[in-house]
Amino acid sequence: MELRFAGPDDAGTLLRFIRELADYEREPDAVEVTEATLRAQLGESPPPFECLVAEVDGAAVGFALFFSTYSTWRGRRGIWLEDLFVSPAARGEGVGRALLVEIARLARERGCARFEWSVLDWNEPAHAFYRSLGAAPMEEWTRWRLDGEALEKL
Repeated sequence: MELRFAGPDDAGTLLRFIRELADYEREPDAVEVTEATLRAQLGESPPPFECLVAEVDGAAVGFALFFSTYSTWRGRRGIWLEDLFVSPAARGEGVGRALLVEIARLARERGCARFEWSVLDWNEPAHAFYRSLGAAPMEEWTRWRLDGEALEKL
């Protein structure tokens, strides 16, 4: 297995993974991003996100898309994992763990205070996987969102 940072030429692969993830998360019609948008964003300096691609025998089998956050209490950056996805055929082979280990390594290398992400309530396989790594849910926090018409109105 090889992990590498995604570049503009990976836009099509990332879009495929994003669509597969949306299907898994029961939101197949929610994906609005295009290959052209991802290609342009990955070519920006700096890009709005970082992304690791996992390859086995030269074939992309998973990705982890993340970006920096900031903790006012800790006075340091953090890393927010927006998406982690491993193709069903590659699950159980250590790909997801390898992607998370690499992001944790980057977080430590960069002096980050936190490495955080969200998980859907019903995704019990993910809950079990993350707990096996030592992660813990923050059940006292509720994530809020403004988007679409509500964002425009505000």
